Amino acid sequence: MTAALRGLLLAAGLALIGYGLYGLLGDPYLTDPVDVLVWGFGGLVLHDGLWVPLLCLLGAFLVRGPVLRGWLVVVAAVTAVGLPAVLRAGDDGGNPSVLPLPYRRNWLLVLAATAGLALLVALVGRWRRRARAVRLRDRAVRRRAPRGDRS
Repeated sequence: MTAALRGLLLAAGLALIGYGLYGLLGDPYLTDPVDVLVWGFGGLVLHDGLWVPLLCLLGAFLVRGPVLRGWLVVVAAVTAVGLPAVLRAGDDGGNPSVLPLPYRRNWLLVLAATAGLALLVALVGRWRRRARAVRLRDRAVRRRAPRGDRS
C-alpha cells in the first residue's frame, strides 16, 4: 500500500472519529459528557489492558495453527459484543419488544457458521499443501529418473 493511500485512509479515519465525537458530545440527551469519556477510557483500558493480552497469551500457548487462532479471535469479538443480549435473553420485564430475538440461538448459530468457515479454510489449506507436496515430489522423482537407455 502506498504512503499516499495510507495517509488518505488515516485522514478519513480521523475525520470519522471527529465527526462521531462531535455528534456524541453534542447530543442533547447526553447530560454529562465526562461520563461518556470515562466510559470510553474504561473500555479502552479493558480492551487493551486485559482482553487483547489475554487472547494473545491463550493463542500463543494453547492453540496451534493460524486458522484456529483467527477463529478464536472472531469468537471473542462476537461474544464480547453479543454477551449482554445473550445473558439477558428471556428477561424482557413484561415488554417483549425489549429483547425480541432469540439471542442465545443466534449467537450459537454465528459461532457455528464461523466454525464451519474456519474448518473449510483449514481443509482447503491442507489440501493445497498436500497438492503442492505431491507436485514437488513428482518433480524430484522426474529429475532423478534415468533418461532412457542409450546403448
